[in-house]
Amino acid sequence: MVEASLAALSPAELRSAIRSGDYGGRTPGLALGYVQANLVVVEQDDAFDFLRFCVRNPAAAPVLEVGEPGDPRIAQLARDSDIRFDLPRYRVFEEGVVVAETEDIEAYWRDDLVYFLLGCSLTFEAALLDGGVPLRHLESGSAVPAYITNVECTPAGRFQGPLVVSMRPVPGDLVARAVSITERLPAGHGAPVHIGAPEALGISDLAAVDYGEPPNVEPGDIPVFWACGVTPQAIAEHVKLSFMISHAPGHMYVTDVRSDSHSLQAPDASCGY
Repeated sequence: MVEASLAALSPAELRSAIRSGDYGGRTPGLALGYVQANLVVVEQDDAFDFLRFCVRNPAAAPVLEVGEPGDPRIAQLARDSDIRFDLPRYRVFEEGVVVAETEDIEAYWRDDLVYFLLGCSLTFEAALLDGGVPLRHLESGSAVPAYITNVECTPAGRFQGPLVVSMRPVPGDLVARAVSITERLPAGHGAPVHIGAPEALGISDLAAVDYGEPPNVEPGDIPVFWACGVTPQAIAEHVKLSFMISHAPGHMYVTDVRSDSHSLQAPDASCGY
């Protein structure tokens, strides 16, 4: 479980703790009720194709904000925030391979880089809890499990490859409620893309996660799968993208925007699914 002192921090206070080095852990369960975001940073020459990828695959990559080339300052989702310092942990990809995990990206920042902040399923967790839907990963203090599927995203330029999904075990009698709650938040990945039957997604063993940690599944739980913002990382690996910076899975950017904000909307579609 998240420590009470951490859970009580506002988004600005949490970002300040991250920037100062006082906190470098995962963000599930923190700043509940506020939008959390996935980070993707690409070279300017790749930015338009990546934006087209996001538009064509909004369930996996709902765009919340796009930066100006070379400018790391957050323009809309938070005040006095710098994308180089305000996530707990980053991943740096070169030729599709993770070459570094780091607590800030100042040394990697260049004038030709463009950041994208994408919606994250952690955004809807407060609404699920308020609706009486338990979250097993919060109960056990573990990371949300995520899997690379056999579902192909709609390609855009060089950005093509598999959809990644996060999974939350949901008691069978609460699955419909979980769908109803999350479909109202398309900017946080929206409704599930698949329910039950993980083998239909190419997942043979729920314990064999590609990202996060194995799930804690209680008797009567059904696996429910949402499109996941780690998808661009799988795409970068698949196409051997020359350069990308992302969040480390589970280490998200926490915004100042309430998750029930009517200003956060995204098209209701998924990776050809």
